[in-house]
Amino acid sequence: MANMITNNIEEKKLKCLIVDDEPIAIDGLMHYVAKLDFLEVVQTCFSAIEAEKILKTTEIDLMFLDINMPYLSGLDFLETIKKPPLTILATAYSEHALEGYRLNVVDYLLKPIGFQRFFQAVSKARDVFKSRLLLEHKEDLVESNLYIRQGDSFNRILWKDILYIEGMQNYVRLHFNDKSMTIHQTMISLEQILPCNTFLRIHRSYIVNVNCIDSVSGNRVFINDRELPISTAKRDDFYNNVVYNNLISK
Repeated sequence: MANMITNNIEEKKLKCLIVDDEPIAIDGLMHYVAKLDFLEVVQTCFSAIEAEKILKTTEIDLMFLDINMPYLSGLDFLETIKKPPLTILATAYSEHALEGYRLNVVDYLLKPIGFQRFFQAVSKARDVFKSRLLLEHKEDLVESNLYIRQGDSFNRILWKDILYIEGMQNYVRLHFNDKSMTIHQTMISLEQILPCNTFLRIHRSYIVNVNCIDSVSGNRVFINDRELPISTAKRDDFYNNVVYNNLISK
């Protein structure tokens, strides 16, 4: 099963969008993309305004984005996207490089773009893309194939059903909506196998499923009518990654 997933990921092409106000620049990138079997261009456009509409209706894995465009620059556009695709910036001006990396772009290409430099950038994008897919599939497999020993029985569980985990020396207690289960495991070893984008350690004795949090107040998290402490050492990391990063009204 794992080998089949890996093979499928290896064969998957990155769906690309090229955004540039110069037709000759678009043609050049399309020519380079055509040379590589792991890329395919699904859309091109001449402005960030057009790109915004495309991203709302089309699955895009990798975006080639010009910076200097009329009305809305590539950098300003990128800042408006909550979950942008992997992005490679392309521009004739080098002074924007640091700003681009602040926005977590994959790479920064200076025009005129040579094929060798293009290949380095898209290879990096492919590696990031494959890593993300492998992580997603790993979490899916873990969620569907976990068993916990309870006496002489083995009970199947799903990670997503765990509300929070409570540490008790060499044991941990898994808390669900309707039950709790105690297993012989340490918090550290369990933390290493938990899906890291779902579970977060908020205290020496507590790991929470961030998708199950009802509310947060000061140094307390509330889950299913239970109040859990956030340690001083974990507070900033928790608020930055869970609360502020997903705050609608700022």
